[in-house]
Amino acid sequence: MIQISNVSKSYTSEETIGPLNINIPKAGLTSLIGPNGAGKSTTLLMIGRLLDIDNGQIQVANMDVSGSKSKDLAKILTILRQENHFVTRLTVRQLVGFGRFPYSKGRLTSEDESIISKYIDFLELTKLENRYLDELSGGQRQRAYVAMVLCQETEYVLLDEPLNNLDVARSVQMMGHLREAANELGRTIVTVMHDINFAAKYSDRICAMKKGQIAAFGSVDEIMQAELLTDIFETQIEIIQGPYGGVAIY
Repeated sequence: MIQISNVSKSYTSEETIGPLNINIPKAGLTSLIGPNGAGKSTTLLMIGRLLDIDNGQIQVANMDVSGSKSKDLAKILTILRQENHFVTRLTVRQLVGFGRFPYSKGRLTSEDESIISKYIDFLELTKLENRYLDELSGGQRQRAYVAMVLCQETEYVLLDEPLNNLDVARSVQMMGHLREAANELGRTIVTVMHDINFAAKYSDRICAMKKGQIAAFGSVDEIMQAELLTDIFETQIEIIQGPYGGVAIY
């Protein structure tokens, strides 16, 4: 479980996140949604200890995020920041192999190589594993980065806007992989999502944020309510119940 207790972060007297209080259950896929500036990415970065908290406590699997050693935290929690992606003369396999660093310290064993191959196959990158990152499309690179964080084999996986810069077809493909990782690999995945339709279709739970606060947290059915979403996004939203789930109309 991810436990966030009275957590706050202040940038200026007028720009404050929190206090946040929420318990995200173990396993499944939880999406953070809300308008720009709601605090979604800030919250994710604080959970992943890429951003210090001013007050409160965050625990992941009963481990205090702020006080734990990096080498210990890296074995239960991994985070992928969208803006930290880089394109360099690394092959897909070399990139995915970075996920084993907390265990191998750069000296890959035969077991590490087997795990790397497992996640290359899982993200359908087998034919691309010897290609360089700068030879790939944006969607292919995105899959390679997700394979890298899954290869770290942490129970908790944090993804900041995993659908950024992906077209609809590639977004569907990516969410299918994440759903599969939650179902088949038992991972607890927390994502920042801008598209509430994708959040509704693939998530187990949704955390809706507004103005640095948690406005609502619950199941997809509980959050995908027109009145609630209209209030959060401050624009009229209608929910159409179709054969593939709710669709939000702006």
